[in-house]
Amino acid sequence: MGKTFVEKIFGAPTGSIVFHKPDLILTHDNTASIKSTFKQMGGEKVIDPNQLLVVLDHNAPPTSAKLATQYQSIRDFVGEQSVKKFYDVGSGICHQVMANHARPGMVIVGSDSHTCTAGAFNAMAAGIDRTESAGIWRRGETWFRVPETMKVVLTGKLPQGVYAKDISLYIIGKIGSDGANYMSIEYHGEGVKTLSISQRMTIANLASEMGAKNAVFPADEVLYDFLGEKTEGVWADADAQYAETIEINLNELYPLVAAPHHVDNVKAVAEVKGTKIQQALLGTCTNGRLEDLRIAAEILDGKTIPASVQFLVAPASKEIYLQAIDEGIISTLIKAGANILGSSCGPCLGTGQGIPADGVTVISTANRNFKGRMGNKEAQIYLASPACVTLSALHGEITDPREHPKNEVFPSSKDQSATVDIADSDNRRFDGVWNYSDVDNLNTDQMFAGNLTYNVLSSDAPSIMPHLFKGFDDSFAENVKEGDVIIAGDNFGCGSSREHPAVGLAHAGVKAVIVKSVNRIFYRSCINQGLLLIVHPEVVDAYKAGDNVQADFVSGEIKLNGKVYAMAPLPEKLMDIIKHKGLVNAIANS
Repeated sequence: MGKTFVEKIFGAPTGSIVFHKPDLILTHDNTASIKSTFKQMGGEKVIDPNQLLVVLDHNAPPTSAKLATQYQSIRDFVGEQSVKKFYDVGSGICHQVMANHARPGMVIVGSDSHTCTAGAFNAMAAGIDRTESAGIWRRGETWFRVPETMKVVLTGKLPQGVYAKDISLYIIGKIGSDGANYMSIEYHGEGVKTLSISQRMTIANLASEMGAKNAVFPADEVLYDFLGEKTEGVWADADAQYAETIEINLNELYPLVAAPHHVDNVKAVAEVKGTKIQQALLGTCTNGRLEDLRIAAEILDGKTIPASVQFLVAPASKEIYLQAIDEGIISTLIKAGANILGSSCGPCLGTGQGIPADGVTVISTANRNFKGRMGNKEAQIYLASPACVTLSALHGEITDPREHPKNEVFPSSKDQSATVDIADSDNRRFDGVWNYSDVDNLNTDQMFAGNLTYNVLSSDAPSIMPHLFKGFDDSFAENVKEGDVIIAGDNFGCGSSREHPAVGLAHAGVKAVIVKSVNRIFYRSCINQGLLLIVHPEVVDAYKAGDNVQADFVSGEIKLNGKVYAMAPLPEKLMDIIKHKGLVNAIANS
């Protein structure tokens, strides 16, 4: 029987747990926190400085003296450790910078959920958390579960006004934000050859918004032309076995948006056209590349953006910025009224310029539109292609980028527009159990706000605690007790690779988190913090407020009102991390 891409990369069948040395470990502003954790593990010198790729991008340039001091500590650290692959402020967004280093057949991990972007280069690229990154600095390797694989077959060619972003939004809208949870996604078919490397990076980037571990494209002539060399890659056998296969005729696609407040709340642009917007963002690791800026300049050439709209443009890297200057793109955009920002991540997660005002509607090329994602939970965020974003900025309302718009309706299977907000008067704690069983897609921005991520080190648990679940359930941080249990719905912990929530929950002494399903990076974070997270939909469905719940990972069972539910055992090496109350202790005491 044939093998999938990941089965070949890891040399093991689906479902296996393997240990592997990554070729590259990507970290960014969170390197300061990782350094602290590395020291707690007993680390002095990283085991292989050639593995490290460090980029300062999420708060670049830093927005406070505290962050500036962290940046300087990172500069000092990479110097001490002889790290050669270091990119300082202004170099670009880490996933764009990765284009200088990713090569076919590599295994790449990064302390950022969008590390999967490097799958465009035929690399196995996946996000991990900060603690795990520190562990690899210390030991050189980490564990991987060889995932099931989804095969996406692309045929045809994208029509005018339809872009790579629309391909990903189409898939996300069809399968949901957890539809590929813990899976590898392979892109096949003749349609792949019609996609540039920039387009492939956009598609691979958004794999994390489907819950996937990674996404990967084949090594072909398009990639070889981009790299300037032919490097043998890795690809699936023709008779490989897949968990699921999706076929997409690119000719039939049309412009889409992700409407507030979930990336899988997908609608045709035709359904939301005319919606007034006050802010637009072109940039981020999803779309900020040269061909995206070219699209915007072509649309805006000789035109003026209305005063009622702020149009922010952030080139994805210094190289792209310089190319855009040389081509006259930057001049065209500025003359049209755009504000050109530095090459950084700030506007995407609300850590820098571009935080929207209360009541503002934003249309963005970013990858997430969670409530509060851009730094203000009173704003509404739509996600769309660069052309749709630029035209919408020009007209002050969501606009179809096609010359001849139609009236499509996206056949969404569910309405994702609503979010669950826990009112101050709504007590969700019953006899030591926090009942969030009605809450799906509880994301890391709700658990710990993105604009706090680099102000509070993930290794500083006491400083995390006051902010835990703020903006979702304001009573949680003050009332959580040691031994408490959390019950929650589907896709728990979706979003970024931010480990602060897992660190905070473990520090609070939460005994177990029982969910219907979980985002894979958050699951790893829980293991790395020694926090027992159990996926058991039957228990969640059976639970009623006030029920008695007990969980014991040693015996491998959950008791709900006396009824015993078995839970799947963890592999021995992962159990050892739990027993040591986290990866830091496990490594420090090894």
